Amino acid sequence: MKYYSRIILLLPLLLSSALTQVKAEDKERTKIVCLGASITQGVFLKNPTSDSYPAQLQHMLGDAYEVTNFGVSATTLLSKGDNPFVKTSQYQQALQSNPDVVIIDLGGNDSKLVNRIHLNDFEHDYAALIKSFRELSSHPRIILMTPVTSFVTDTAGIWDIVIHSRIIPRLRNVAYNEHVEVIDFYSLFLGRPDLYLDGIHPNVEGATTMAKGLNELLTQERDTRFNIFQKIKVQGETSSYMGYECMSFKMFNHDCKVVKPKWTNRQRSWIWRARFWGHEPQLEVALLERGYHVVYCDVAELFGNDEAIETWNKFYDLLTRAGLNKKAAMEGMSRGAVYVYNWAAKNPKKVVSVYVDNPLLDLMWWPARQYKEGMSERKEWEQFKKDYGFNTDEQALQFKSSPINNVEAIAKGGYPMLHVCGDADEDVPMSNNTIPFVEKINSYGGKIDVIIKPGFKHHPHSLPNPAPIVEFVLNSYINN
Repeated sequence: MKYYSRIILLLPLLLSSALTQVKAEDKERTKIVCLGASITQGVFLKNPTSDSYPAQLQHMLGDAYEVTNFGVSATTLLSKGDNPFVKTSQYQQALQSNPDVVIIDLGGNDSKLVNRIHLNDFEHDYAALIKSFRELSSHPRIILMTPVTSFVTDTAGIWDIVIHSRIIPRLRNVAYNEHVEVIDFYSLFLGRPDLYLDGIHPNVEGATTMAKGLNELLTQERDTRFNIFQKIKVQGETSSYMGYECMSFKMFNHDCKVVKPKWTNRQRSWIWRARFWGHEPQLEVALLERGYHVVYCDVAELFGNDEAIETWNKFYDLLTRAGLNKKAAMEGMSRGAVYVYNWAAKNPKKVVSVYVDNPLLDLMWWPARQYKEGMSERKEWEQFKKDYGFNTDEQALQFKSSPINNVEAIAKGGYPMLHVCGDADEDVPMSNNTIPFVEKINSYGGKIDVIIKPGFKHHPHSLPNPAPIVEFVLNSYINN
């Protein structure tokens, strides 16, 4: 039996340079300096002068740019590290070049045992490095790179656990406090040992991956003046979300969040998280890097009822009046899919795409399961009955307003849909949710794709390397 119009198996994909590129308008070449350690230098590559990521970046950018490689093997960001970059002649040369763009790839060597004792100085030392370039007359654009994944098992050396849990969070704090950009290469290399020479140093293909990501970032049109916080005119508190400014505020007694990128892309694109704020945020981080806003309005636990939809309508109006695109990319994990699809069914012209993950599509599967299987804990079932005004269990069991019951209206919206599903999910099985939903979408001529994660259960959501989902969202705006 055919279940899908198209199934995309979970294969490693590179981030696509899909956004519009623009030519440099300045007559003088834009000077870019790449600071880093052995990966930047191109150590162990057969031809580092042509194969390192700075060299490949130069080739991609062309003659309007001048990319200089100031990588020094084994150097640290930490000034008390065993080989500080700031004590090298290359650091001084980079300063003297008065660059237009500074790209910094430091931190991997700081995860070594000999350097970990100084990690409390990481943010201070990084801020000092940034300041030294910020004070130049060129006032360069500064971009921080996260270290790539490490596949070595020597816990005294470059250790992945330290990179992930201690280096990158500090680096994102620096990006937030210093108002500089950051690009995530850690996620891009997860599960990709084939991109390495030795588990630490990327091979030529890995260096190409890094160059492509930087090329996309450097050539995208940017609006650095748009500030949604000034436009929405609400009282709230600002904090860091993965290194980006996040405003939290109340709207009609509902918690709302808006995260703004370091700059805004031409379309003022945005992604709307439905539930479970901050869970598996790698997609949102990748989109923030590309000038997307990330937003959230908590309507839990209303199960996508009329009150939830009306609240979201007001939130949508607030954001679009402030200047965001009239169409939103929707994101829903688990029961968040109910909120996404119920709102999209009522607002098809306001949706550019829908991505849902291990999605609940039938409220008669859950939370009705709590009642049907006689579970002692029925909190969500009782809340569902209250939300929809049912006085008895028997009345509630006649409910026919789940997304799976409203496929025709969803399909007619014409927007592309992507489901990411673990085929071993027991909490929200594909057989009860995505499979019948896709069959119905196909029968109405809708646009839907499915990425299957073989052997995965309900958790974790998303993909460690979100490239396929990122590409889906980017293309939905490009093709709109």
